Amino acid sequence: MGRFSGVLLATDYDDTLYDSTGAISQENRRAIARFMDQGGLFCISTGRSYINFAIQMQREKLPVNAPVILSNGASIYDFGREESLWLKYLPPRAPEHLAQVCAAFPQVGFEAYHQDEVFVFRPNLVTEHHLRRCHLTGQPRSIRAMPVPWIKVILQHPDTGVLHGAQDYLLAQWPEEYDVTFSNPYLLEVTAKGANKGRSVQWVADHLGVGPGDIYCVGNGLNDIPMLAVSALSFAPANSYPEVRAAADVVLPSCDESCVARMIEHLETRYPQG
Repeated sequence: MGRFSGVLLATDYDDTLYDSTGAISQENRRAIARFMDQGGLFCISTGRSYINFAIQMQREKLPVNAPVILSNGASIYDFGREESLWLKYLPPRAPEHLAQVCAAFPQVGFEAYHQDEVFVFRPNLVTEHHLRRCHLTGQPRSIRAMPVPWIKVILQHPDTGVLHGAQDYLLAQWPEEYDVTFSNPYLLEVTAKGANKGRSVQWVADHLGVGPGDIYCVGNGLNDIPMLAVSALSFAPANSYPEVRAAADVVLPSCDESCVARMIEHLETRYPQG
């Protein structure tokens, strides 16, 4: 037993735990180890899918002792047991719906995630940059030729205004089918309704027997706002979008200043040694 027994810390990955250079600081690693040594449950909650986050787990030897939330909340995976715990696919008519979106917005392309494969339709510079950063290869296909089911789709365009139009279109046409949120201004993530980071953090907490007063979340993106809403005390790094900083109880130094370590220091004052 330690001061953090029964406490869950859920952190976003890119630009929160991962800094702007694509690294996890040693200061973050030491603080996470201290948190877990004192009984804490450490969870990563990311928009990345299993196929690219498994690469990160191996490359970075990521320090987790709780299930990982993937695909913006559509998947929960226990890497310790190599077991999928929860999975919510896009509805069967998603290809038809996305074809309508792409007809209405002919500038937009997307990535579709199916099992261990990524399929791309009308890839653009945003697609190429995103796949390169995630160490993935996208297979160009027509929408009709893409296998299903999809775990998520990422709509992409270098003009965020175009993506806002696509977001409005999706939510107006099928409001009960999809969650549609930005992970950054050029990536619009589409998951099944109810598949978001907030619901998934709550699922992990319930699975581990963590009460609502012992859930703490940190993230920088708009897709992190749902998990900040279920946090007993919510945190955002200084590099967050303004809407995220406004949603957080505590604004930390940036991801380049080991914000997760700063969060753990804050929790150490909230849970003093007995």
